[in-house]
Amino acid sequence: MRTTRILTVALAAAGSAVLLAQSEPRLPAGAETTPALSVQAPLDPGYAILTATCKNAPPARGGRGPAGARGGGGRAAAPAGVRDYNVTEIPGVIKAGTKWTYVWQQAGNNGDGIVGLADGSLLLAQNDSSAVLRLTTDGKTTVAYPNTRTGGALSLSAKGGRTFIVERGLHQRIEQLTPTRRVHADSYNGDPIDCIGGVLNDIVADSKGGVYFTMGGLFYADKDGKITRYGENLGTNGVTMSMDEKTVYVTNGQTVAAFDVQADGALTNQREFAKLTGGGGDGSTIDGMGRLYVTTNAGVEVLAKDGKNLGVIPTPRGVITTAFGGKDRKTLFILARGGTSASGEEVANVAQVWTIPTVAVGYKGRLK
Repeated sequence: MRTTRILTVALAAAGSAVLLAQSEPRLPAGAETTPALSVQAPLDPGYAILTATCKNAPPARGGRGPAGARGGGGRAAAPAGVRDYNVTEIPGVIKAGTKWTYVWQQAGNNGDGIVGLADGSLLLAQNDSSAVLRLTTDGKTTVAYPNTRTGGALSLSAKGGRTFIVERGLHQRIEQLTPTRRVHADSYNGDPIDCIGGVLNDIVADSKGGVYFTMGGLFYADKDGKITRYGENLGTNGVTMSMDEKTVYVTNGQTVAAFDVQADGALTNQREFAKLTGGGGDGSTIDGMGRLYVTTNAGVEVLAKDGKNLGVIPTPRGVITTAFGGKDRKTLFILARGGTSASGEEVANVAQVWTIPTVAVGYKGRLK
């Protein structure tokens, strides 16, 4: 782990843009220019050689490059910098005037699909270093799982103690990290997963031993690793499930789509669950009342079980994903994007963790 690229602090976020800038420390000199140790598959020189062997060729890459390249699996737009915010009350969710607390940052193409653990720590994957870090409550990090081949989003199952990660390096795959470390899925219709095109993005594990994941579309890798594609007209990003695992939610641009889950994990009845007021839907999580929390351009949008928009929790920076954590699961974590260089300039490829206390309690049955 490149300790020179890590800066930790636990400071209370203030209510104005000026004070927020003061509570967000600058990166160490040169941190933003440190070469990555690993890259996502479409940026690898061997990608064209590998995909030339596909029976079903992946879609041609557009001018923006692969989805999620150099910025996690989230939106590719440059961060707008630190911004002012004012939290208003969302009954049962958060109190008015609550402030975000800055916790940690690291330069590079880092983080996606964070997971809050029962001891109050946070798991987050780091693309550039191919490591999963454990961020403790004092703002320090240790390597929880090394050598993840450009690891991205994480998920823990409600049963079986299974931890999964999407790995975005060449020959992309889904790996199970616990209780036994092994490859869960690495092929689709007889081709490498890379032949789908783009980058493995987000993931959520079910209680059957399978995982739902996004990679341009929505897919299910069952307990044996067999992958099936679901949905039509989807530009997917973040994915999560309801508490009873009967519904899968996936962000789809300006909306959230929902699917019914069948006994074998298959998905039916695609429908629009909600429109997002902020647009640019990314990562998501749920609380213990079944409410859905979706990161958008506006911050964290909160949706009721029926899809009604309950309000937005504005964030001090543009945000990639979110998760509940803390020992009482009344802390909402965000993985924000962007930072400030030693010379005071905005840097796009920085992952930051901020927290905010909530009235709502995160769902304890599945930690993603």
